[in-house]
Amino acid sequence: MIEVRGLRKSIRNGTRTVEILRGIDLLIPQGQFVAIMGASGSGKSTLLGLLAGLDSPSEGDVLLDGTAIGGLDEDRLAEVRGSKIGFVFQSYQLIPTLTALENVLLPHELNARGDGRAKATQLLTAVGLADRLQHYPVQLSGGEQQRVALARAFMLEPPIVLADEPTGNLDSVNGQHVLELLTGRQRASRTTLVMVTHDPQIAERADRQIHLRDGVVISDVMNVEPLP
Repeated sequence: MIEVRGLRKSIRNGTRTVEILRGIDLLIPQGQFVAIMGASGSGKSTLLGLLAGLDSPSEGDVLLDGTAIGGLDEDRLAEVRGSKIGFVFQSYQLIPTLTALENVLLPHELNARGDGRAKATQLLTAVGLADRLQHYPVQLSGGEQQRVALARAFMLEPPIVLADEPTGNLDSVNGQHVLELLTGRQRASRTTLVMVTHDPQIAERADRQIHLRDGVVISDVMNVEPLP
């Protein structure tokens, strides 16, 4: 479902070139839950952004469901992102002027046809927000906002969901609830889930743990029996 070939990312900092990723090769099959771990500055979030097509690599390529995204123009890249990827951000990234229902509907309005209101309502109900449909983000708690973001990520039933520290801004109770909802939805739909996390307990629930250090993969192991 995701293939990464010789991925490198560097940036210019004055006269210096800073290498963030220094040659990443990965193959992630359909339905696998992968936890990406590593210290701050190891390249985790950069890798996730490249998988999502939110940034361009300096070298190498990313293939999503067989489509190489490196050479695509903006319109085609947006089309691929809209049809193949759901993204859950640590900071929620909800549009403040839209209600919870409208935020969840947004991917459908941008990438699909017909009326998606029933599907958006169903998703919000599934994450426990049936009574918050018409609330704006400012009227929601952090945990509720992240559940809206989770519902939005699954609105178009993408084959891939990418999550960047989705519980990082939440207390332990809300974080656990969001994690349960995310992994439950992933298992039910056989979605490929790639999650950046600092939390080893979350990583133990994944099918596979990939550790980065200084822009390279230092370990890539399968969990023999992922925690339920």
